[in-house]
Amino acid sequence: MEQDRELVYTDVESPVGKIRVVASERGLAAILWSGEDYTRTKLSTPNRDDNAALLLLAREQLLAYFDRKRTVFDLPLDMNGTAFQLKVWEALRTIPYGQTKTYGDLARQLGDIKAVRAVGGALNKNPISIIVPCHRVIGGSGKLVGFAGGLKNKSLLIDLEMKDRVPTLFDL
Repeated sequence: MEQDRELVYTDVESPVGKIRVVASERGLAAILWSGEDYTRTKLSTPNRDDNAALLLLAREQLLAYFDRKRTVFDLPLDMNGTAFQLKVWEALRTIPYGQTKTYGDLARQLGDIKAVRAVGGALNKNPISIIVPCHRVIGGSGKLVGFAGGLKNKSLLIDLEMKDRVPTLFDL
């Protein structure tokens, strides 16, 4: 557990249920799913603060995303992980709204197609779901696999983004 930073949180009602948004003085540290504890993200227990400026901004941007009025987030992040995890999480942020990649695509993007399992492990530890869009990663067969928020929520997020997507030549 990280004890060196003070964390605050607020809860946000959303189409995927209540999500907990956690921040430090440096940036957004986590988005947790309803009923999830802090084990996966290895965070210490935060204090509730419904008026913290960053949490209010995160709430505003998340609600705009769920209303399909925002496709990109511009919040400061405070992500902690291994060097490899941080590389994977940065790669996630390059997947455009309304598009998906496979675990293999991400491994290839990172320069090592053999790292597919390691990529999956890093996605499992992604502390900032939705904003760092691990929901946009699908199995090589095109099926939805693995997601901390559950496959139902993964499907809901992908469907939300696909409603606005204009087909490209690659889709034809």
